[in-house]
Amino acid sequence: MKRQLEDDLTIALTPYIRDSDISTVKMIITMTMSDYEVTKPETALTVYEGDINELIIMRWLSAKLAAGCSRRTVKQYKDSVTLVLSRIGKAYQDITADDVRAYLATRIFRDGVSKTTANNERRNLSAFYYWLQKEEILLKNPMNRVDPIKVTKKKKQAFSQMDIEKMRYACMTTRETAILEILLSTWCRVSELAEIRISDIHGDAVTVHGKGDKYRECYLNAKAQMALQKYLDDREDENPYLLPRAKYSGNIKRICPKGSKQKDLPKWYMHKEQVDEEKHLDTGTIESIIRKIGKRADVTGAHPHRFRRTGATMALRSGMPLIQVSKLLGHEQIDTTQIYLDISDEELMQAHNKYVQ
Repeated sequence: MKRQLEDDLTIALTPYIRDSDISTVKMIITMTMSDYEVTKPETALTVYEGDINELIIMRWLSAKLAAGCSRRTVKQYKDSVTLVLSRIGKAYQDITADDVRAYLATRIFRDGVSKTTANNERRNLSAFYYWLQKEEILLKNPMNRVDPIKVTKKKKQAFSQMDIEKMRYACMTTRETAILEILLSTWCRVSELAEIRISDIHGDAVTVHGKGDKYRECYLNAKAQMALQKYLDDREDENPYLLPRAKYSGNIKRICPKGSKQKDLPKWYMHKEQVDEEKHLDTGTIESIIRKIGKRADVTGAHPHRFRRTGATMALRSGMPLIQVSKLLGHEQIDTTQIYLDISDEELMQAHNKYVQ
């Protein structure tokens, strides 16, 4: 009962504290309550009649936040596990391995989701039940008998040098050019790019807030610095973020001066009165910008994450040690970095001829 109250208090305080402070607050609550015994009165006037799954999921998410998971990751966990449990239609303690297998089969063959999506849902549910077993809320973990779904791995390719030049030529504004060059130079994630503040930029380096509430330094090459300066020179607003959000909701034409030509509409960020004072672009908007640049350049598969693979691959081809590539990407394990690399069979053959005698 005491542990549940600690979790409930942490959940209640979460909206009012920073992500980096959640773990500390949880420890303070635990320490403060260590001298108290907690019991639930049997004669309570009101009894919670909500969904038992919702209660236990909230306790789990509280533990995830306290462990350092970002709010974005926690939201993904919540959406995924809530969906699975609601579709199965049982209380968490009554769900069996057969229930999960049937659910996954239904998702793939009836709902038409990809095996990758279904496997992600399985993995999130497995994390949930692992926590239940670790906390001794459940003695048996049904996910131990649910095998991972075999997914055919497709080789993901980096942009070619021609792709990059075509996209550079297709940029219509200084903002688009800045986004493109920053992604090419820093290899940052789209979520990291969205949250960059102008104050985070210092010379040829920029501090980004990465996964797991960790900060790291990324670096700007000459092209990125030039593009960034031109973009910032076009802005007159006081929004602290590198990529501010517009005040408008909907049609860009609403925010631009009357008589503006179609080609000038994407330059709304140059008008101070049209820029939101506090908010930054969301990741979906940045992804849309990159897709549009790719479409204009006739480059298929253009999306922000592909710039990470491109930067890592090109750096490795130029001789950068793998461990340095991994650090710049913000990976804790080199195995993760190796997944990103687009090394062709021809390159492997050339390396073999060079090093294997």
